[in-house]
Amino acid sequence: MRLTSVLVLLAAIAVSAAPVWADAPGRSLRPVARPLTAPADPTLPEARAERAIVALSPLAVARSYRPARRPTAIERRAEEARLARLRGQVCGDPDIQGEEIGTVSGAGACGVEGAVRVRSILGVRLSQRAVMDCTTARALKTWVARGAIPAVGNEGGGIAQLQVMGHYACRGRNNQQGARLSEHAFGRAVDVGGMTLRDGSQISVLRGWGTGDDGAQLRQMHRAACGTFGTVLGPEANAYHRDHFHFDTARYRSGSYCR
Repeated sequence: MRLTSVLVLLAAIAVSAAPVWADAPGRSLRPVARPLTAPADPTLPEARAERAIVALSPLAVARSYRPARRPTAIERRAEEARLARLRGQVCGDPDIQGEEIGTVSGAGACGVEGAVRVRSILGVRLSQRAVMDCTTARALKTWVARGAIPAVGNEGGGIAQLQVMGHYACRGRNNQQGARLSEHAFGRAVDVGGMTLRDGSQISVLRGWGTGDDGAQLRQMHRAACGTFGTVLGPEANAYHRDHFHFDTARYRSGSYCR
């Protein structure tokens, strides 16, 4: 009796499961791949921050745009200017433009080793191309950068040109015959009489030293040269320098000589 009941139960289970077996697929279905990227969630901190920025001003943008690439012609001109500047450099400094001369021989002890002829410094033209050695050229650049340009500032649009009154010359001090040779005779000196600004106005050592605004600027330039150059002479040094600054790179044990 018990065996008969078990057989009846198994037969009932087989009958109820038959439809499921009949409907089963021949093979399992391929699972659907997840999307590679999830859609942006506006509740993320970045999105909330962007909405906050936009809410502050109607002119604000949520994202900055990539800057437009400069036209090829502009890039080409900029590269040409850079290469031209490198070609014109002397003393290994693109800020000092000119040409290399080499050794300059003069009478007696006069002469310059490694001489250069400078035409501009930091974009400021020299009124005449000045012959000097590289030590003096670098010192002049330092003075232009730290003395002349800051003293003038934006007045007249800034400095366009330095008025060079003297550079290499085989002569005695103060142009006096029989005097000890000047540092000019060795390419270690340059005389500056003033400057022309970009609007055409001028600052003159001769006319401006004893005045108000120009005098203050010129005195600032004079002070800035002391230390950069070994010798700095101006209108109060003597009558020979009433119309210009004399700068040279001679060095003394006692330090710079500035008058």
